[in-house]
Amino acid sequence: MKRFAALFNALDATTRTGEKTAALAEYFRSAPEADRVWTIALLSGRRPKRIVNATELRLWAAEAAAVPLWLFEECYAIAGDLAETIARLLPPPERETDLSLDATLRALIAQGGRPEPERRSFVTGVWAGLGPDERFLFNKLMTGGFRMGVSSGLMTRALAQATGVEAAVMAHRLMGDWDPARTRFADLTEDGGAAEGARPYPFALASPLEAAPDSLGAPEAFLAEWKWDGIRGQIIARPGTFAIWSRGEDLITDRFPEFAPLQDHLPPGTVLDGEIVAWGGNAPLPFADLQKRIARKTVPKKLLAEAPGHFLAYDLLEAKGVDLRGAPLSERRAHLESLLAALPAGLPLTPSTVVQGDWETLAKIRATARAQMAEGLMLKRLSSPYHAGRKRGDWWKWKLDPFSVDAVMLYAQSGHGRRANLFTDFTFAVRDGNDLVPFTKAYSGLTDAEFAEITRWVGKHTVERFGPVRRVVPELVFEIGFEGIQASPRHKSGIALRFPRMLRWRHDKGVDEIDTLESLRALLRQVSMPGPTTAD
Repeated sequence: MKRFAALFNALDATTRTGEKTAALAEYFRSAPEADRVWTIALLSGRRPKRIVNATELRLWAAEAAAVPLWLFEECYAIAGDLAETIARLLPPPERETDLSLDATLRALIAQGGRPEPERRSFVTGVWAGLGPDERFLFNKLMTGGFRMGVSSGLMTRALAQATGVEAAVMAHRLMGDWDPARTRFADLTEDGGAAEGARPYPFALASPLEAAPDSLGAPEAFLAEWKWDGIRGQIIARPGTFAIWSRGEDLITDRFPEFAPLQDHLPPGTVLDGEIVAWGGNAPLPFADLQKRIARKTVPKKLLAEAPGHFLAYDLLEAKGVDLRGAPLSERRAHLESLLAALPAGLPLTPSTVVQGDWETLAKIRATARAQMAEGLMLKRLSSPYHAGRKRGDWWKWKLDPFSVDAVMLYAQSGHGRRANLFTDFTFAVRDGNDLVPFTKAYSGLTDAEFAEITRWVGKHTVERFGPVRRVVPELVFEIGFEGIQASPRHKSGIALRFPRMLRWRHDKGVDEIDTLESLRALLRQVSMPGPTTAD
């Protein structure tokens, strides 16, 4: 753990990409092989399952630190991070051990499902043998809150430096479903080391279009298509293998059984990139219908009938086993349309609709996106290859402006990490007659300076405390932006928002000028009906 902690501290101490890449590359050259595999897994989001909850950790840590629980809770409220609070409060280690990252994680995983006394004995025993830095990381790994501030692209470049493998090739080798407990470093970094059959390609990503579209040049240089509101995915149809992957590298084949017939009709050696949507016969259904299926590992027949899956194909990445990603989009798209045209009718697979026109015409088409159950338009340069990750300049997402409402802050809670001493997580309400009804939470969209100003205000205007949460005087009004709205019986307001965030602090408005619950209900009715919709 000492070597891993040293890497973490080196990465945390700099914001320079070159220095982070060099530190990671040296680690990948010199660390024990098994530790390198676990580090790759952690940096790519493959974290061990939690074996202990936060309540248990607080109780165990307070006892190990010989402090009353109330004092531990006060320290936690100030630090804002449970892992850091525990690492700082525990007494110096009785003995310092230097277990490898691999040994530590394997022992941690082995505690899953064991009785509380056994897990408690294991955790406190590990604490007793670790220094503060190692304890902090061990706590992060236990709670599932481990973050290292390293993008997948940066990690891939570091691995490429350490191994001499081209970065794009390395990115592909790291994709797919692999278990760090059973995977060798060579399986990830050497050609043919791991099973290639079901492995997806790294997804190409688009950048948000913030300037006017005509700043991109001639519209004839771009392919414009709808930006669908679904699940980005890849269909892999290789000899002996059929798999469906989400952009988050989740294998979701079993969650969409209606796609199974595709394996009988797609030519072997085919990889498609596209969007999975719930399908209403000839057009997508609202995302809320697809959302009912996302968390389910098995889908009941009733839900399959109500929200059947459909794949809207954007791109052809592989044909007859040949990697096409380096070819221009114009060629890949032509191959895609030819391939899909040859398939039997009635399959849950069609090409994503292309839209055409000058920039003014495309802007008018974009304005109708919500009526199409889309979020806007995608603009892709016809000469572009299929990049790994985000390469600014070729692919753009030209989304509609978000919906927005004005709401008042009711509750405030401190953030985590570098914002642990600031109130950054807020609950907002709208008016319902003479009452204020909470309807959403948001924690992003403001500057650090604004969060600092709000924190000072909260300190002077707190009405009531509930642990780390403060109820405040309902005075501060904010414009809340969101991408979608749906009915939700789980919320008091009866409404749930999609991707809520704070667009701006409305210093110019008072609580008597905020929106009403009825206006939100009217918006919900509006977006649930066919036809174009607009945000206020």
